[in-house]
Amino acid sequence: MRRSTTSVGTEQSGAVARRRVGAVLGAELVCALVLVGVPRIAPAATGPAAPMSYTQSASPVPHTVLTADGRTAQIIDLGGEGGAALDRIAAELPAATEAVTAFWGPQWRRDITIVLAGSAEQFATLAGGGADVAATTTPERIMFSPAAAGMNTADLRTVLRHELFHYAARADTAADAPVWLTEGVADFVGRPPAAEPPGAPASLPTDAELATPGPGRSDAYDRAWQFASHIAATYGVEKLRALYVAACGHGHADVDTAVREVLGADLSTLSASPR
Repeated sequence: MRRSTTSVGTEQSGAVARRRVGAVLGAELVCALVLVGVPRIAPAATGPAAPMSYTQSASPVPHTVLTADGRTAQIIDLGGEGGAALDRIAAELPAATEAVTAFWGPQWRRDITIVLAGSAEQFATLAGGGADVAATTTPERIMFSPAAAGMNTADLRTVLRHELFHYAARADTAADAPVWLTEGVADFVGRPPAAEPPGAPASLPTDAELATPGPGRSDAYDRAWQFASHIAATYGVEKLRALYVAACGHGHADVDTAVREVLGADLSTLSASPR
């Protein structure tokens, strides 16, 4: 199963604070991993989502959130404590749903399940996440680790929107979609708008760069976000969405062809240095 990682940046006091996000795309699975405050590492191998197991709370009570567009979200705390993290996610969810729908359109799942793991061991068992992972997304649910409680509001907002985009787009995203583009678009949806529209990235990232541990990986994810943001600023948000569908949807064309068909441009002109 192919794996990738990505980064989400948020602006704090004029400085960009980096947060690591990874995504796993499989024939039946889209799984995004949010890695917080550590050097980027490849996510653990992940298979189909494990069955839910309430090992710490015999009967967790879901917190229901109804969004303005009629979606229903169930937020479940497996620790059974119903703490501040649950309330913060519930407070952010309506706006996150609006942000995803504003980009992707309204035709995505009406039900959303978000789970807060009760312990690191439970998170590792159910989501395959380690101590450095804040959240994962599978077709069935978005799951946050206990460590997510320590995220500040700006980072939590970015992570939730990034993950919710993957959840919304999963049904229309091919297993062999270019990871750098799927993650760049998810970052575009998740991150707050840049104060100034970014120019073209210095070079286009590759899936290999996103999969290779080391200092270059975070830069590759930033370039993926920069590419998506540059397309939106230059051609419009609708064109960015159309490019995602053309290059990442089922039966998709290669990125070069999709760029020519959707944007009327050559991919090599959309970076300062062609590949």
